[in-house]
Amino acid sequence: MISRVAFLSYHTCPLVPPGSGDAGGMNVYINELASMMVTLGVGVDVFTRRTGAEDLGVVEAPGGYRVVHVTAGPYERLPKVASAPFLAPFAESVAEFNGGYDLLHSHYWLSGWAGLLLKRRLGLPLANSFHTLGRVKDAKRRSDEPPESLLRIAAEHDVLAGSDCIVASTPIEAEDLLAHYGADPTRLCISPPGVNHDVFTPGDKEQRRAELGIPSGSPVVLFVGRVQPLKGIDVAVDAFALVKQRYPAARLVIIGGPSGPQGAAELEQARNLVAGAGLADSVDFHQPVGHTTLVGYYQAADVLLVPSRSESFGLVAVEAQACGLPVVAADVGGLAHAVADGSSGYLIEGWDPADFASAVGAILSDSELAARLSKGGIEHAGLFSWESTANRFFELYDGITRSS
Repeated sequence: MISRVAFLSYHTCPLVPPGSGDAGGMNVYINELASMMVTLGVGVDVFTRRTGAEDLGVVEAPGGYRVVHVTAGPYERLPKVASAPFLAPFAESVAEFNGGYDLLHSHYWLSGWAGLLLKRRLGLPLANSFHTLGRVKDAKRRSDEPPESLLRIAAEHDVLAGSDCIVASTPIEAEDLLAHYGADPTRLCISPPGVNHDVFTPGDKEQRRAELGIPSGSPVVLFVGRVQPLKGIDVAVDAFALVKQRYPAARLVIIGGPSGPQGAAELEQARNLVAGAGLADSVDFHQPVGHTTLVGYYQAADVLLVPSRSESFGLVAVEAQACGLPVVAADVGGLAHAVADGSSGYLIEGWDPADFASAVGAILSDSELAARLSKGGIEHAGLFSWESTANRFFELYDGITRSS
């Protein structure tokens, strides 16, 4: 029976709120999974690269697990590929920590590479969750986006070959691993993320709008995500411009900060799109907010737009549905698993803003449809829980250690 697990989260710390920089759904995933593993009696240490001058050392997270900040390279946030040379000293520091671990669980390709070094050094089994895949992102990227680095693609192949288990969030991700990487199907496991139903619940729409300063009676379209080409904020703005023609009082609320090398330029482009369409008075840009605040926006909105070009799962969509918010999302990757098309929202093929606007308009114009999708979203989100996810991982970890 396992008692201690080391999580590797090299490029981002789970204590950082998601929504900007490198902090996203993976941060939520690691925090929730580690917290739930603790409730099952498993000690979890999460190792992450120290990116600030302050010496954080070992910090106990609210969920009862520990975050260990490792010095590896300069005390600053680096582009992901630029941080790769410091993986070896990172792994060396983790190895010297001597935590008495039964298993390693790496998250993302960078951590997976460090995991391979630790697996060889410590003789421990390794599970890896990629969260996103370079080849899949390349297949769906916008024309002005640079391709993923060859270093990343090579590393992903190495991690696939050297891990004892690769965890896919959905059957769709498992198919991508088979089709794009030739993964060994005997070492593929499928375990979807969950949603915290203690936090993400339905609420009083008008009360939340009053608290957030959103005008009563205005149709509200919501976008939540890091601002980068991958997330399709340009599609969201263009779609809203069409919705606005039919619903003059409609508002678009955008929550998220710039992420990645194109993040700042993408945010500026989004602001320019808003200004060029004459929408400045109808679009609100907000920095990332904590979960307790974010749930209020889900409860206050009428529709969530998720026009991502690639998603391994789409945690935002499930959180919104748990709050009873209908979702209009791109029919890509894990979103096809996270959203029940026609029952909790709509899946849109391609990225034509007119198609997204049409689906949003259908929901805003039909209160009975909106109520049905709201109810369907709550029911669909009920299929995902961190308790179930942790229990599956407990069995998975146990199985890996027994067979190694």
